[in-house]
Amino acid sequence: MKKQITIEYEVYPSIEKLAEEDLQLMKQAVLARGNAYAPYSNFHVGAAVLLENGEVVIGNNQENASYPSGLCAERVAIFQAGAKFPGVAIKSVAITATSKNYAVEEPAAPCGNCRQAMIEYEQKQKQPISILLMGEKGEVIKINSLSDILPLAFNSSFLE
Repeated sequence: MKKQITIEYEVYPSIEKLAEEDLQLMKQAVLARGNAYAPYSNFHVGAAVLLENGEVVIGNNQENASYPSGLCAERVAIFQAGAKFPGVAIKSVAITATSKNYAVEEPAAPCGNCRQAMIEYEQKQKQPISILLMGEKGEVIKINSLSDILPLAFNSSFLE
């Protein structure tokens, strides 16, 4: 038996075409991106998390000479949101990336570790978290749920 997994997402030609709430969130991610600590990869990522209470929590990638010790922007933002506002649902996450070495011309998607960390929050709150993805400029992709970009996700049911 074969099965197929498909996702549906929206593509906006530029940040200016986003709904106001999404536009403001992506602008916060762009600002966060500017403070990334990325002396090794020169790849700067910013993330902004919009909570159900209206608060926005930001994060950016933090590299380390011992590469596994660094942390991606998405996890910095999500973990900070969980620590600062425990129990408050996450509505959406905006992610944007740029590089000092080349132009990031297409939306940058979160790595597997970040997807797994973020879907934990989606599963816990039992409501979808939308994702906005952008390079340094240009197209913006909007995905309705983390489960769309991490189908068949590992979850706590496997640990029972």
